Amino acid sequence: MLAKLINRCAQRLIQQQIRFSAFSTRSQRKSFDMDKVYLRNAQDTQELHITFRYANEALKVDRDFNFCRRMDECIDEALIRIRNNIEKEVNKRSKKKSKKSEEAVPTAPQTQEEIVVAVHRKDCVESIAGITFNELLSDISQGLELRVIDKSLDIVFNQPWVAGLQLPSSIMAGFLVYPLKLQLQFATRQHSKAQWYKTLKPNSTKAEWTPCSEGLIYQLTEEDIDYYLKLVVTPGNEHGVYGPPVEYVTTSPVQAGPQNCPYELRQQYTKKPLSNPAEIRVVSYNLLADLYADGDYARKTLFPYCAPANLKIDYRKQLFIKELIGYNADLLCLQEVDIKIFDYDLQPVLAEDFQGIMTPKGKVAEGIALFYRTSRFELLNTYVLHLGDNISSLPIFAPLWQKIKHNEQLASRICDRSTTLQLCLFQLKGTKRYVMVANTHLYFHPDADHIRLLQIGFSLIFVEHIYKQAIKEHGITDPQNIGLIFCGDFNSVPECGIYKLMTEQFVDSNFVDWSSNQEEAVKDVELRQSFKMVSACGTPEFTNYTTLFAACLDYIFYQSDSFDLLQSVPLPSVEELSANEAIPSVTFPSDHVSLVADLKFKSSN
Repeated sequence: MLAKLINRCAQRLIQQQIRFSAFSTRSQRKSFDMDKVYLRNAQDTQELHITFRYANEALKVDRDFNFCRRMDECIDEALIRIRNNIEKEVNKRSKKKSKKSEEAVPTAPQTQEEIVVAVHRKDCVESIAGITFNELLSDISQGLELRVIDKSLDIVFNQPWVAGLQLPSSIMAGFLVYPLKLQLQFATRQHSKAQWYKTLKPNSTKAEWTPCSEGLIYQLTEEDIDYYLKLVVTPGNEHGVYGPPVEYVTTSPVQAGPQNCPYELRQQYTKKPLSNPAEIRVVSYNLLADLYADGDYARKTLFPYCAPANLKIDYRKQLFIKELIGYNADLLCLQEVDIKIFDYDLQPVLAEDFQGIMTPKGKVAEGIALFYRTSRFELLNTYVLHLGDNISSLPIFAPLWQKIKHNEQLASRICDRSTTLQLCLFQLKGTKRYVMVANTHLYFHPDADHIRLLQIGFSLIFVEHIYKQAIKEHGITDPQNIGLIFCGDFNSVPECGIYKLMTEQFVDSNFVDWSSNQEEAVKDVELRQSFKMVSACGTPEFTNYTTLFAACLDYIFYQSDSFDLLQSVPLPSVEELSANEAIPSVTFPSDHVSLVADLKFKSSN
C-alpha cells in the first residue's frame, strides 16, 4: 500500500513538473477570467487538471493555482488540498508583511479570515460533498461554483485550452515563422485565434507591441529585422467557445536571412502551379533528418565544413520549407523526415493545400513522407511495405526469397533492415486518370549494392502486384490512364543495378552488384520488371554532395508509356554546391538536392 502511495505521489510530481515546464518565462497565460475555475479531463484518462486565479487585496494574494487530481477521487480530498495551498499562500504573505513592520512580534502569523473552500450548485447555499469528480461533472447543466473565502468562481469543464506554446530559436526575415510547438486541448487550430506583435524593446516597462499579422503563420520581411515577436493564441473550438489566451515572447530578435539561395533560381521554373489536369509536378527530396545532423559525429566528421548554427534543424527547416513551397508541386516525396518535423512543421505549414502521409522507418524517429495536393488528387488507397518484416512471409515474394534464404548471413542482413516503401494510388479529380506513387529510401552501406538491388526487386514485385490489382478494381481499360511514378533516395549510382533494372527492366545473374560483399554474394538470381521507366532528371553528376562522398543517388522514375516529360528543373551547379566547400551549408539545408519534374499523361482523356 505504501509503495502504491509513493508511486502515485511520484507520478503527480512528474505531472506537475511537465505542466509547469510547458510554460517558460517566455510563454505564459495572458489572462484568466478572474471569475472562473478551469477543470480539464482528457479523453481516456483519469487525470483532472484544476486551474484558477485567486486575488484578494486584503490578504495580499494574487496568483494562479494549479492542481492535478483524479476523476475518481472524492472532491473533499481535492478541496482540502486547495484550501491548504491557499492558506500557505496567505500565511506566506502575512509573514512577509510582518517582517516589514517594526512592531512585528516573531510568532507564527495568523490569518484574519477563515479559509473556506467549497463547491456549490448555482444559487444553492448548501455545499456539495462526499461524491467523486466523475459524479460531480456528470451533470453540469445547472452550473457549478467553487467558493473560495469571499469569491465565487464559475466551474467550466473542458473549455478550449493551450497546454503548450513555443516559438523557434531561429527566426529569419524572408521566411515563415510559426509555433515550434502548439499543444491544444479541447480546441482545434482552425478554430483558434492567433495575433502577432512586434517591438524593439520587449523588456521595457513601456514596451509598445505593434500588431503585425493574424493567424498562426507569419511571413517575415526585411522590415521585421531586429524586432522581437510576441504571439498570442486564443484557443477555440467548432462551437465558437474560446478559452484563456496564451502568449509567447521571443528571446532574440528577427535576424537577416541568407541571400541568393540556389533554390530561388530553380523556382524561376516553377512560378505557378500547373493548371492542365493532365499535368503533374513531382518533387523528391531527402531533407537530412535532424537525427543524423544533430550530434558530435555529424558536426566533427560528416559535416565539419558546415557552421553549427546552419546545421541546426531550426535553421535548416526554414530553408527547405520555403524551397518546397516555392516549387508549387502537386506531389512531394520526402525522405529522412523527422517525425517531429512532420507533425509540427510540414503538416501545419502545408495543410492549406496538401495532405501528408508519414511512414516511420522501424523504431527510429525518422521516415518517409508523401504530400499530395488535395485540389488535384483523391487518395484511393495507401500501402506501407516494411521490407525486412515481409520479404520472408508475403506469398508474392516467395520465388525470389527461396533463391536467397539459404545464405543465412545475407538473409539475416536484408531482413534486419528497416527499409520502407510507401505506395499510394490517386485519381486525378475530374478525370479517369490514375497515378500510382512509390516513395522509398534504400539501405545506405557502401558494401550493400546487392542488398539494395534485392530491396528494389522486392519493392517492384509489390508495386506490380498492387498496380494490377488497381487496374482490376477500378476497371481501367486504357493502360495509358494509369501511370507509375517511383521516387526516392536509392543510395545507388547510375552504374549500379538499380538504375539498370529500372530503365532496362532486367539485371542478369552475373551483374557485378551481386558480389559487392563476397560473404553475402547473391548466386543465380536475375531480376525482371514490367514497367518501362525513365529517370526524369537523367543522371546528374551529383544529387548528394559532401566532402566524404558525392554522387547521383536520388531519382524520379516515371512510366514512359503513360507520361511525357515536360521539364526537369535544372540542378545546382558544382560551383554552387561547393561555394561553402560542400552541403549542407548556409544556403543548402540538406546534404542532398531536391529533384523537380513536370510530367504529362499521354492519354488525351
